[in-house]
Amino acid sequence: MLLKMPRVVSDQRATYDSNELFRRLSRDTEIKYTGYRDRGTEERQLRFQNSCRAGRAEIAFVGSGTNFTLQFYPWSVEGGQGITPPKDYVNFDREPGKVHLKAPFILNGVCVCWKGWMDLHRLEGMGSIVYDEERAQLEATRQGGSMQQHMHKTSNPKTQNHKHPATGGSSGQIDKRPRLH
Repeated sequence: MLLKMPRVVSDQRATYDSNELFRRLSRDTEIKYTGYRDRGTEERQLRFQNSCRAGRAEIAFVGSGTNFTLQFYPWSVEGGQGITPPKDYVNFDREPGKVHLKAPFILNGVCVCWKGWMDLHRLEGMGSIVYDEERAQLEATRQGGSMQQHMHKTSNPKTQNHKHPATGGSSGQIDKRPRLH
C-alpha cells in the first residue's frame, strides 16, 4: 500500500499560531533579493525586475536566514510558465522605485501568503507571511475528499486486486513449484 503525504496538516490555524517559525515570519521583517549574487549591482537589479515580471524571485528573510523562491501567482495558476503575474501579485506602479509582491504557498503544511515590497535599487525591503484562511479551508476540504476516497478503496474488497508475489494470490498457500534462475 502506498500512502501519500498530505499537503497540509490537519489543524493549520493552530499550527500557524503555535509554531515559532510562523511567529517570526509573520512579523514585518527585512528581506533581500538573493539571486545572482556573483553579478554586478546593475545586472542584479535588471535580473530581479525581469524575474518579478516572469513571476518568481529568490527572497531571504534577513533576521532568520530563511530563504524562499517565491512564485507570484494566485493559487489557481499552476507553475505560471509564460503567464504574466496579475497586478495585485506584482505591482511596479504602486510606489515609485519599489515593487509590491504577493506569493501564496504552503509552508510546513500550512497555507500562507507572503506579502512585501522591495526597493528596486537596493534590492532590499520588508515582508511577512500571513495565514491564508480561504486557501486553508479549500485544502482541508480537498484533503478530506482524498482521505474518504482512500478509505473507500481500502475497505471495499472489490477494489483490492493485489496479489502477493509469493502466493500468487492463492489464499495463503505457498507456491511450491521450483524456480528457474
